[in-house]
Amino acid sequence: MSVEQAGGTVRTTLDMTFRNPSSRTLEGNLDFPLQPGQQVVAFALDVKGTLRNAVPIEKQRGRQVLEAIERRGADPGLLEQSQGNHFRLRIYPFVPGGQRSVRIVLSEALPAGGATVRLPTAFASGIDTLPLTVRATDMPRIEGALKTPAFTRHGRGRYETTLRAGDIARGRVLRLAFPKVATPLAQVQSWRGDRYFAADVPVTLQPEARALPTKMVLLWDSSASGARRAHDLELQLLDAYFHSTRSIDVDLVRFRDTTEAPVHFAIRTGDWSALRAALESTVYDGATTLRGWSPPADAGEVLLFSEGLFNYGDITFPAFDARQRLYTVRAGVAGDAGRLKALAEARNGVAITLDSIRDLAAARDELLRDLPRIARIDALGAADVVAESMVVRDGVLRLAGRLTDADARVTVDVVRGATHERVDVPLATAVEGEAAAPLWAQYSVARLLEAPERNRAAIAKMGADFSVVTPGSSLIVLENVEDYVRYSIAPPDELRADYNRLVAEEAAQRDEARAKQLDSVRTQWKQRVEWWSMKFPKGAPPKPKAERIASAAAVGTPPPPPAPMAAPEPPAEMRMMEAAAANERAAQERASSAAEAQDSQRREAASLDRVAVTGSRLRADAESGATEIGVQLQPWTPDSPFARRIRGLDADAAYAAYLDERARAEPGTAFYLDVADALFEHKRADLALRVLSNVAEMELDNRHVLRVLGYRLMQAGRADLAVPVLEQVLAMSDDEPQSYRDLAHAYAAIGDRQKAVDLLYEVVAGTWDGRFPGIEITALAELNALVATSPKPIDTHRIPADLVRNLPLDLRVVLSWDADNSDMDLWVTDPNGEKAYYAHRTTYQGGQMSPDFTGGYGPEEFALRLAKPGKYKVEANYFGDRQQVVTGATTLQLWLSTHFGTPQQKDQRVTLRLRDRKETIFVGEFEVK
Repeated sequence: MSVEQAGGTVRTTLDMTFRNPSSRTLEGNLDFPLQPGQQVVAFALDVKGTLRNAVPIEKQRGRQVLEAIERRGADPGLLEQSQGNHFRLRIYPFVPGGQRSVRIVLSEALPAGGATVRLPTAFASGIDTLPLTVRATDMPRIEGALKTPAFTRHGRGRYETTLRAGDIARGRVLRLAFPKVATPLAQVQSWRGDRYFAADVPVTLQPEARALPTKMVLLWDSSASGARRAHDLELQLLDAYFHSTRSIDVDLVRFRDTTEAPVHFAIRTGDWSALRAALESTVYDGATTLRGWSPPADAGEVLLFSEGLFNYGDITFPAFDARQRLYTVRAGVAGDAGRLKALAEARNGVAITLDSIRDLAAARDELLRDLPRIARIDALGAADVVAESMVVRDGVLRLAGRLTDADARVTVDVVRGATHERVDVPLATAVEGEAAAPLWAQYSVARLLEAPERNRAAIAKMGADFSVVTPGSSLIVLENVEDYVRYSIAPPDELRADYNRLVAEEAAQRDEARAKQLDSVRTQWKQRVEWWSMKFPKGAPPKPKAERIASAAAVGTPPPPPAPMAAPEPPAEMRMMEAAAANERAAQERASSAAEAQDSQRREAASLDRVAVTGSRLRADAESGATEIGVQLQPWTPDSPFARRIRGLDADAAYAAYLDERARAEPGTAFYLDVADALFEHKRADLALRVLSNVAEMELDNRHVLRVLGYRLMQAGRADLAVPVLEQVLAMSDDEPQSYRDLAHAYAAIGDRQKAVDLLYEVVAGTWDGRFPGIEITALAELNALVATSPKPIDTHRIPADLVRNLPLDLRVVLSWDADNSDMDLWVTDPNGEKAYYAHRTTYQGGQMSPDFTGGYGPEEFALRLAKPGKYKVEANYFGDRQQVVTGATTLQLWLSTHFGTPQQKDQRVTLRLRDRKETIFVGEFEVK
């Protein structure tokens, strides 16, 4: 690690080497937090032995490009902001025993007069020593270490030391203190044709004591991640707060996956022991949301204790009355300091940071005193002037803006209560520097974080324009100039000439591919309509020739029943059966309109049987002889030791055992799914949903994990909770058709069929990676079923008329899964013993299996228009994977439907897991009577 002080800016450079100790080629991931005010301004990755500088890219696009290139085995690297102050570095490939080198550069403004900056020691976790080099005008010192290391001087302005693992207390921040120097108050910088300034402005107004309200709300983040906060520091701050007032009424509101009803406490003469006991007894569990809460009108202020990562459902924060204040407290964790700050300052309050005991005094002052605040900024010859904070701390106001005139003047009105101060920004004495443009971008993004979803596009553009990592932009390195061209990414300067030469050729090929997409869908849909219009035989399939000869020779012996067809079937047998079926089909009527009319009449006499999912009565004719269709699912029973342990406990005991187990281990997705299943079985949906929501807290920005959560919420009948989760998945991966399809089904489940149809058409009309074969036709069948059965008209004007046709089915099974680059197979065995699967897609009686998915998330679909009587066995098989990351079990979702596309449609979903390649699991069966 090397740190350089240059004027009012400190730049920290981290040079790291990573190794892959495994026997597989993997993707390397590094997750790390940064402190407020620190910004990633550069990233480089070794390509063929030389460090190549990264270029900016929109965050969502960067992830898509990285994974697309990984699938081709090329050499990308991506640095992105995952959530809040958390960042993630992704590198591929790491060959077995191989190593990769990375450089990351951070920038941080140094307050006027010299002060301290925080060292990003989170990078050093797990290593014994960290060499540190500092370039400064005089010897620095390290603060906050358990044992303070000494610097040695090496030449003019260069100081070196070594940090050791035992020097750094876990969860605490080390600071590098510089001597006070006469740093310039303002600097200017030219950036891509514009001129920017950044300035530190002294303010003489000082904080003064404030009167506390008679009623306040204490918002206490009780999610699972809340357990990591420094509660000892939080309680110390609350103790100072309540001892500063004689009487105050408090509403304690705990929030996790749901917001609990307020609990009232009356604090008199500083005695808050009952409230303190309630806080100390808090159970931390579940995801984080404030959904449904708003401040009561009689509350003067709200204290929010949280890391600021709202990760479950709607993240919109409620509006406050102009008289109310919001104070946010982030203690001992990284979290989303930017969001907390934006929320507090937009609601007349202050964002307070408590990283260690040394922060307590400042935190008390910020909570109990009125700090000077910016009331107005006037600019002449300058535009887009923004402040680092609307609150003046340490007597310094920090501003940045864009200059439109060399003689620009900027003045600021600062208020504290009824007292005003007007200060001038010293632009006339500004010096040239390298921080003005990045600081302006940083301050501008900070203002947008109050409503990050609404400002998503603006945040992404700011990061791309100024080559900094933001919640909406990343930095990427690619191996070949052809990849920069293929994905329309402006390359580093050394590749620019080759890039410009190749751009024109690539554009023509892209336009041609888009034009062919809808024609391909039309062709595939026509084939599906032709299949659906056929009449398939419903009797027993003809015997192979050898079997018929043996039967004739055995005089007086009745013929044996048809033998089940093995998978894969012998080629000769497959050809014989398919030829017989084709001959029989050719002799039957194929009038599609008449067949649809018969289907409609047959489904009118609908009735439910006692099975959980049932269809309608079927016509009892010579073709099918069916009267009812039922679905019986095999209960998913996880076999982990802990799952077996809690199955025999009641709900309360199972939940207590879960909390105990979670405290002793680092649980994965499967752990939470197993516990939730057990609690659902005990009819404790409230606890089951709380446990399940922890999946949202596991990996802050992992669409695969969130997709599993969405599937399980759908299975639990909580599509209202699944919708925001799957909206987040779509925002992360709009290059994957499954993201649109999953969200469409959630919208349909909450009754918004128009949105569902619009999303499914995006799948139909989109141009997708080759690992999603045939998904357009599956989505089109679902789209038409929604339109045909909708209780109110659906707008389909965007959809070509020849694609709007409903094709009802007696039986339908759809398999999808959460792990990319994996091959799961759907098997359906009918009463003839004939198995439909990827190598035998059309059965004798007309069952059809969709194309095999060998690299995406599915779906694989089995469809049967008219079902003959008997049982249909449904199985899932884990064929294999080509994943570049180490994962656990793959989570599968199966959706089984009877009378799909009719008013009598009944659905049942099940979520289960497969871990081992070649593993097969029985899912359930349809029974047609």
